Amino acid sequence: MIEVEGLTKRFGQKIAVDHLTFQVRPGVVTGFLGPNGAGKSTTMRMMLDLDNPTSGTVRIDGKHYRELPEPLTHMGALLEAKAMHGGRSAYNNLLCLAQSNRIPASRISEVLDVVGLSSVAKRKPKGFSMGMGQRLGIATALLGDPPILMFDEPVNGLDPEGIHWIRNLMKSLAREGRTIFVSSHLMSEMALTADHLIVIGRGRLLANTSMADFIHENSRSFTRLRSPDRERLKDALSEAGHTSVEGTDGTLEIDGAETAELGELAARHGIVLHELSAQRASLEEAFMQMTAETVEYHAQAAPGWESSPAWGTNRPGPQGGQDTQGSRGDQGKGA
Repeated sequence: MIEVEGLTKRFGQKIAVDHLTFQVRPGVVTGFLGPNGAGKSTTMRMMLDLDNPTSGTVRIDGKHYRELPEPLTHMGALLEAKAMHGGRSAYNNLLCLAQSNRIPASRISEVLDVVGLSSVAKRKPKGFSMGMGQRLGIATALLGDPPILMFDEPVNGLDPEGIHWIRNLMKSLAREGRTIFVSSHLMSEMALTADHLIVIGRGRLLANTSMADFIHENSRSFTRLRSPDRERLKDALSEAGHTSVEGTDGTLEIDGAETAELGELAARHGIVLHELSAQRASLEEAFMQMTAETVEYHAQAAPGWESSPAWGTNRPGPQGGQDTQGSRGDQGKGA
């Protein structure tokens, strides 16, 4: 278990992390979310004793990281995949870490096989692609077979097969009872991976809740109906006590009603439906809603971009807020 209590970090007058308190429990994948500049990377660095907190504490199974004997056997981490000696082979990079943490050399071949790098074990990382470097960083985290694992942007540089692999790896490790803490800007991937969420903004804790509760509390789910007899449908909905909101393309949107109930209502009135669909909120929508007031860097769309086919029709215009579809381009650290 990871226990963070009152964690604070100041850089001069700037507060990067502001009295954070939370726990990361075993047996689930815990996602760590926040806009760029929210303090995620600083928090993770303090967990690993790479930065000293101004105040507050982090405990790894009851101990400070620096107190852990052979720390890689207690907690493995991927923070910066390129933090490898470029002149040593992949195998020798891992060998140095294994020897310093009293990890058997046989474990090196095991983790290289897990991450799919056995065939390039003798090659030097300076010649690796970004995805290969990422896999080597994951191998480093797994090297000590630790009960606690922390990953910062683990899917960076991975192809679709690699993304699917690391997602399933994290889930399987959590099922083994390990503590898994993962930070990512890819909302779609986090939605498929994490069970629990810790969300911060400007260094402060915004949410510490399950994935399902976070989405439910911070976004809207509704049923969308489309009919060639729209006015009769509106009247029937109103008579049944449902408030409809006019959507795009002549649709009607109804909150707080089951799809089956609305379908049966239309059938009783002999109203033809061309669409009856439940619209479930996404993690991205919930995240944007929750963090709207804590985003430090707001990009504005250039005039005309919002109507360009390449960007999609729901791109905000020059006066709009954040780009809600930009997660694919926000995979850098920036936190």
